[in-house]
Amino acid sequence: MTVLAGIGFTAPWVLLGLLTLPILWLILRAVPPAPIRRLFPAVTLLLGLKDDESVSDRTPWWLLLLRMLAAAAIIIGLAGPVLNPSRDQTGTGPLLLVLDASWAGATRWSSTLDQIDTQLTEAGRAGRTVAILSLTEPEAPVFQAAEAWRGRLPGLTPTAWQPTEAQIEQALAALGLLDGGFDTHWFSDRLAYAGQDRILSALQARGAVTVYQPATSAIAILPAAYQDGIIQLTAQRAEAGPADRITVLAQGRDPAGAMRVLQSAEMEFPSGETKAQVDLALPSELRARITRFEIQGERSAGAVTLTDDSLRRREVALIAGTLNREGLELLSPLHYLTQVLSPTADFVDGGLLEVLPANPDVIVLADVARLSAGEQAALIEWVEQGGLLLRFAGPRMAASDLGRDAEDALLPVRLRSGGRSVGGAMSWGEAKGLAPFPENSPFYGLQVPQDVSVTTQVMAQPDPNLADRVIASLSDGTPLVTRKALGLGRVVLFHVTADAEWSSLPLSGLFVEMLDRLAVASAAKSRQESQLQGTTWEPIQVMDGFGTLSDAGNLAGVDGVELVSGTIGPDLQPGLYESGKQKLALNVLSEDSVLIPVVWPSDVPIKGQEVNNEAPIGGILLSLALLLLTIDVIASLALSGRLGLAKAAAVALGAILLVPEAQAQTPEDTEFALNATHELVLAHVLTGNAQIDDVAGAGLRGLAQTLFYRTSVEPAEPFGVDLERDELAFFPLLYWPITPDQPQPSAEAYAKLNAYLRSGGMILFDTRDADVARFGASSPNGRKLQQLAAPLNIPALEPVPRDHVLTRAFYLLQDFPGRYAGTEVWVEAAPVDAEQIEGMPFRNLNDNVTPVVIGGNDWASAWAVDRNGQALLPVGRGYAGERQRELANRFGVNLVMHVLTGNYKSDQVHVPALLDRLGQ
Repeated sequence: MTVLAGIGFTAPWVLLGLLTLPILWLILRAVPPAPIRRLFPAVTLLLGLKDDESVSDRTPWWLLLLRMLAAAAIIIGLAGPVLNPSRDQTGTGPLLLVLDASWAGATRWSSTLDQIDTQLTEAGRAGRTVAILSLTEPEAPVFQAAEAWRGRLPGLTPTAWQPTEAQIEQALAALGLLDGGFDTHWFSDRLAYAGQDRILSALQARGAVTVYQPATSAIAILPAAYQDGIIQLTAQRAEAGPADRITVLAQGRDPAGAMRVLQSAEMEFPSGETKAQVDLALPSELRARITRFEIQGERSAGAVTLTDDSLRRREVALIAGTLNREGLELLSPLHYLTQVLSPTADFVDGGLLEVLPANPDVIVLADVARLSAGEQAALIEWVEQGGLLLRFAGPRMAASDLGRDAEDALLPVRLRSGGRSVGGAMSWGEAKGLAPFPENSPFYGLQVPQDVSVTTQVMAQPDPNLADRVIASLSDGTPLVTRKALGLGRVVLFHVTADAEWSSLPLSGLFVEMLDRLAVASAAKSRQESQLQGTTWEPIQVMDGFGTLSDAGNLAGVDGVELVSGTIGPDLQPGLYESGKQKLALNVLSEDSVLIPVVWPSDVPIKGQEVNNEAPIGGILLSLALLLLTIDVIASLALSGRLGLAKAAAVALGAILLVPEAQAQTPEDTEFALNATHELVLAHVLTGNAQIDDVAGAGLRGLAQTLFYRTSVEPAEPFGVDLERDELAFFPLLYWPITPDQPQPSAEAYAKLNAYLRSGGMILFDTRDADVARFGASSPNGRKLQQLAAPLNIPALEPVPRDHVLTRAFYLLQDFPGRYAGTEVWVEAAPVDAEQIEGMPFRNLNDNVTPVVIGGNDWASAWAVDRNGQALLPVGRGYAGERQRELANRFGVNLVMHVLTGNYKSDQVHVPALLDRLGQ
């Protein structure tokens, strides 16, 4: 492209035609030739006569100028003028586009594709062939015409890994097969990786290399660390810079099963630092629901860290020295532990040797003094593999010689003989309170209630390691809770009983918080290679470069050691893996990962990925030339006196020029129409909320399956429709879920909606808020519905009467529940003069289909199924919930039958059958 005066020209040689304009001016001045004047007396006889046609003796200068401008506009328009042209040197010869295509560039991937599109445009103008090489999915480059690559750009996507060593070798081998030289444009993600310099050397040996990279480096989040009840999150950026603040979202499923943002926290990068950290202290029930943490606004796999079993409900085995099966429940040593742990843990029942094969997270021994040799060996092995052994003292332990002479492997400290009584009727002292927890304790930060007291305890013998193992003590400094590490696990001893016999601790809320802190600390241990030796892990879901999880399909299982020590790549993709009942999250980054910015040699030019928005104006200039020539025709007719004869033609020509261009139907519109009409299709309105739209699509898919199996209606896959763009007439029923933040449709969209309702279509408005509000504006969704429905031509409404055709279109129904039940459903009101004929079970209603149905029972969630036909979301509990889901499906069937057949069930021919079904 040649740039002249800030305007680019794709065919600059055409501008040579401007040199002919002076010649054209002279020619136009000479035609017609100037008349020769002669005196002829007889001409006086012609005075007073008027000729209908006249010819100017010379073309006016302004008409000549008009013609010159039209000619100039044609010449410049054909030269391909472009405003805001790219200033880059296009070059000649083949061009290779190299892409890092890793997760680090996913957030700005659209900008990368725009830049590639611009490169293809410039290469096409220069007649250069182009090849594309993705380093994360290397294939042999094939040089083709630039236009041939345009249709393949949507297929270029980033991966969740950086180029691996194997992929670098494949790329080098592919480059070695190419003949001749070529220039290279390298689209970098700004991160360094092994083998990058080798690729650069191979490319520089073939020609010039230019690097294009984004202005900012990638931001990533490391796997969450869990320590002493605190979730520790660390974010990292590749390059130090000014202070910056980001938001991390904790996402998971709410009690209803829907994905929600459960918690958010801000993290701040100090100036000149590359790391930011934040600690989250969450209730155990909420913590167990979290499935992923992600950085808000960053759409990449590196900005997501998945969670696994470390946050799930604990499996706890409770074993007591005496079971007291015949005693009072409150006297059981396990009673208070059961009450504390039951909301957040699942219990494993049985004896010690019976529960160990189940591999629980925690084993609690309440006043268990002696274990057999086999039990002790098995228990030590279990703790060393990462388990938490929680022990409580009691009369049996105090009376035994356990840990007296030497430290027992399953006790944190050596114990003195007998117990210590510090309060009560047989003691001169007073009950002791608890001292504040030290900073090295997992209980640090917990408030110590004043009413918690200890009357009896087992004492620890003095030992050099005693101070390091005490994590809670009494006000007089004697140990209350001690802890030690054993292999990958830990042993914790409460020096009091698990019931209220020796202390009031089990009766306090502090007891709950202390157990919670201990359970979190034990489960946070990362899995080591030795733990996973000999195991195979099957991928459940894998993550793409944008951080989106998808089904793993038929991917092969992964060896346990490879899972924790291998390199992320096509053969080891990040995601969720399963082995038996255990789940393990494999994230893009590990705990010790460091983002390293790439440093390019000084001889490699580096450019940004900013795209110049070129504006071709050739069509505008050619249209201007056509307009000027039209004016020239009209002016010529006016000068010759023949404008009257051509008025009609001029008006017609002007009308053609002024009528707006009819909108042509695009291939996408044609494909949409064909897909929407080859079978009956149900549709839902796109709200802009991806989660709500996915549930709506899954709900209509489930309703379509129900119709397929139970009726003669066989709907195709449901559609999501954009009110601004898509045609609505193809769909008999529109499901419209209401969200508080969905945009208001435009006037054109409302015109389509009103035409749709007038032509017999039905809209099911669902506010999805029946669990918190009744029909009306008492909820944000209800208020939004009023705003959305105000411009629509909706008739008067009433709650569904008992004799409405919806109650009997296919099934006999009186209620219309969805995921929720109990709210009224509103339809078009019956005519005022509708009367019930004697002997008929229903009134003589109109034959029209109600144009709208309004409710808030969240029907799509009750209908929703996955691709395997399984219910996607829970409805109620047990049999009652499944019965409610069945009624929701029946309502959907009645709704579709009503919109397809109208009120045919009001015909008298159906009266006998209906009376028989109704028992009348």
